[in-house]
Amino acid sequence: MATIFSRIAAGEIPSYRVAEDDRFFAFLDINPVAPGHVLVIPKREESYIFNLADEEYAAFTLFAK
Repeated sequence: MATIFSRIAAGEIPSYRVAEDDRFFAFLDINPVAPGHVLVIPKREESYIFNLADEEYAAFTLFAK
């Protein structure tokens, strides 16, 4: 079953895209803590962020930077 985040990344749920590449997606939070609050997610659905392979997690961190 697809999560809300994978549905946002797939374009099924509208979002304001900030950045995107083939593996990661960044978009504005619908309930921001501060103006410009951005969420960054991997496009590949994963139940726990630390389950990503080391190389993928490093790329994720660089993408978020």
